Amino acid sequence: MASRPLLSRATRIKSKLQSSLEAAMVEVEDVSYQHAGHVAVKESGASETHFNVNIVSQKFEGQSLVKRHRMVYDLLFDELQSGLHALSIKAKTPKEAGLNN
Repeated sequence: MASRPLLSRATRIKSKLQSSLEAAMVEVEDVSYQHAGHVAVKESGASETHFNVNIVSQKFEGQSLVKRHRMVYDLLFDELQSGLHALSIKAKTPKEAGLNN
């Protein structure tokens, strides 16, 4: 049986957020290169450790900023346990993002 190629962490993050939050928009930017000299990154030898995430979802409606971020972190728990070190999150509703649905 042939093994399938591994998806990049960015692709996995986008897929998880898109499907679970039924997102109108998900942007995932790998900014790991900006942190290559940091001790934790050097010691772990990991790549794909730092990301900027911009997500628009109706599921954020009525949720505080803290709750929105918690939703994202909960969905990415496995990634955080396997080398994802930091996320910068922008989480908006479609109305806040100026999207007309």
